[in-house]
Amino acid sequence: MTQTTHLSGVAPGPGTFRKRAEQGGAGGSALALLLLGQFMAILDVNIVNVALPTLRADLGASGAGLQLVAAGYVIAYAVTLITGARLGDLAGHRRMFLLGVAAFSAASLACGLAPSTGWLVPFRFAQGAAAALLTPQVMSIIQRSFTGPARARALGFYSAVIAGGVVAGQVAGGLLVSADLFGWGWRWVFLVNAPVGLALLASGPRVLPADGERRGGGLDPAGLAVLAPAVLLLVVPLILGHELGWPAWGWAALAGGAALFAAFAAVERRVARRGGRPLISGRVLRAPGLLPGMLTVLLAPGSWGAFLFTTTLHLQGDLALGPMGSGLAFVPGVAAFALVGLTWQRLPARWHRPLIPAGFALAALGYLFLGPLAGGGARYEALTVVIGLGLGVLPIVMTATLEGVPTEDAADGSGLLLTVMQLGQVVGVATVGTLFLTLAEHEHSTRQAEYGTGWALAATALLGAGSALALLRRRAARRPAA
Repeated sequence: MTQTTHLSGVAPGPGTFRKRAEQGGAGGSALALLLLGQFMAILDVNIVNVALPTLRADLGASGAGLQLVAAGYVIAYAVTLITGARLGDLAGHRRMFLLGVAAFSAASLACGLAPSTGWLVPFRFAQGAAAALLTPQVMSIIQRSFTGPARARALGFYSAVIAGGVVAGQVAGGLLVSADLFGWGWRWVFLVNAPVGLALLASGPRVLPADGERRGGGLDPAGLAVLAPAVLLLVVPLILGHELGWPAWGWAALAGGAALFAAFAAVERRVARRGGRPLISGRVLRAPGLLPGMLTVLLAPGSWGAFLFTTTLHLQGDLALGPMGSGLAFVPGVAAFALVGLTWQRLPARWHRPLIPAGFALAALGYLFLGPLAGGGARYEALTVVIGLGLGVLPIVMTATLEGVPTEDAADGSGLLLTVMQLGQVVGVATVGTLFLTLAEHEHSTRQAEYGTGWALAATALLGAGSALALLRRRAARRPAA
């Protein structure tokens, strides 16, 4: 009999977390440690962007080299996420989390000491691969160790860390590069991870829940051999396309990626028929509400990531803010995002599910005012709060999507959801970001570009509201059978 949890589950008793800790479960200290590791990995997606100008001057990096320094992390991360999740299932989530932290810290140290761009680029790829080993274990341990409201609260903190990490990356990057300690400039954006990683490695074995029974089935090398290049062919042109002028090879890569995803589905069916364990099993995909939930999860980070990207360019464009100032401008919006994720359970249970489409609708309404309020000031800041409040429903989406996934499939579900979230951000930035840049170049004004961008983001949020309604209908249809 498979274990599932429910959005309106019963709160654990006062001794639950203590008992779980004794039996290999997780409590508040473990959650804090896991989220610190997650924060460190998310931070490095953005922290390097602020350091690129000084890095270029110091190492004499070419434009292509800078693109690979910035994008190499995300490429390796997206390609290896599902494999990282499966490794946790096979070798133990705590073991793989600590191994991922160690590898991430070592790769960060190597990045900080790199003597040239030729060394830095492969170290950035290694850093992304280490993050893909680390981060799936966070969600898997949360899903296995917390139930009911405790799990929902943990996912709320998780979403707040993801949202805040993007902004914190910009602010921290600006602070570290500006401080220029010992004349090391840009190197500190990487070196800062080493002491954090050492602290996690020192406390992790004592705090994290012990690994339970592990599953067999192997890594599904056939599926991996098809999935990795499929994701690579999709992600690389989306990340580099605009900078390179959308060359023909990029469109060919996208078409090849789509073909490989179709081939991957066929390979996975064959693996399952032969009694193997596919990377993405049909049982996980058939979990109630998973497919519409995945679409909603794709659209929420896609909308949020594109909003942060385009608004940052506007803040540093026509509004003439520096990197640190533009990062701080997002603090109210991120705080609103976190507030919803951490407090929605205090509302009446009958409101929980309707909050999801209502949140997307609120975000869509806010996006429509990006252009009219693009002059900045208090009203523009208030607008970011409205959008943050709307998209703050992401933890509810994640809870509703994962609640039907059996506990023994936690790693597969987590890896799949994380990959979808990552692809959502990449697709959102590539599509809406390209639209913004095109409009800004045509109008010679980032303020004017905010009008068309706002409409595109509003349409994306409305699609999210529609997929959320499908998710809720699917869950409602299945509930009587449960």
